[in-house]
Amino acid sequence: MEFGEVLDGAFTMYRRNFGLFFRLSVAISAVPAALFLYLQFRFSGTTPDQSMAVFQTHLGELIGLGLLWAVLAMCAKVMLTAGAIHVISASYLGRPATLGEALRLGASKIVPLILVGLGKWLLVFIIYIVGVVIWVLLVGVSGMGGPVFVVVVAVGGGIALLWFLAFVLSGYALTTPAVVLEELSSSFDAFGRSWDLTRSHKLKVFGLWLVGWLLTWFVPFLFFFGLGVLVSLRAPSLQLPLVVVNTVVSIALAAALPCVYTLMYYDLRMRREGFDLQLLGQQLGIG
Repeated sequence: MEFGEVLDGAFTMYRRNFGLFFRLSVAISAVPAALFLYLQFRFSGTTPDQSMAVFQTHLGELIGLGLLWAVLAMCAKVMLTAGAIHVISASYLGRPATLGEALRLGASKIVPLILVGLGKWLLVFIIYIVGVVIWVLLVGVSGMGGPVFVVVVAVGGGIALLWFLAFVLSGYALTTPAVVLEELSSSFDAFGRSWDLTRSHKLKVFGLWLVGWLLTWFVPFLFFFGLGVLVSLRAPSLQLPLVVVNTVVSIALAAALPCVYTLMYYDLRMRREGFDLQLLGQQLGIG
């Protein structure tokens, strides 16, 4: 499939199964979303001095709640992704998917998905730290060439670091579908599988992620941010209802990006390996 066909297919799948995706998102994301709303409400309407007093008095509790939210959000993300993959796979095979099946698949894959996710972001963090250290050293050394040379090295080095991070993330973009859809001897084999599938297609993978992220996260964020500024100036009493609406919209859109990743995975497997969808159904217990 071409670039546009993958996006169109992903959002068509999302639209056709919107009700199931929304129920899946609510079932999985309700607890972390409720905790996030609690923290929002806890500090709404307080002055900076009052907020600081609460932080000082309940620092341990707030740190614990923050860590709990991070763990719950991570678990929700991987379960939602696995469940969305199941729904799309069933749709591809022309069979109805159920909420229970999607939740069971997500729960069964939660540990390997979290391990792979942590491994991926640890690798990215290490690359970032090493890259920043090298960038600082190069900028420092380039000072001997004059201010213009410093600017050139600083800008060029920054662009090179961002490019390399995008290259690595694009290469490992399909680790989650690989864990969910393939029988791997180790969950960390998903790194090699993803890198192999995205070989010579990393620019396409990055472009699909970028467009999907812009449509499902960045544009809604800008909309609600601008609306929030307007509401805070004109109708402060509507701020909390707006936060609730924003949370509901975020939950509704949460499954859209996994749809893009899943169709991208199918496209690359069919393109490189002649992937058999009936075999997929047998692996997932759908067929």
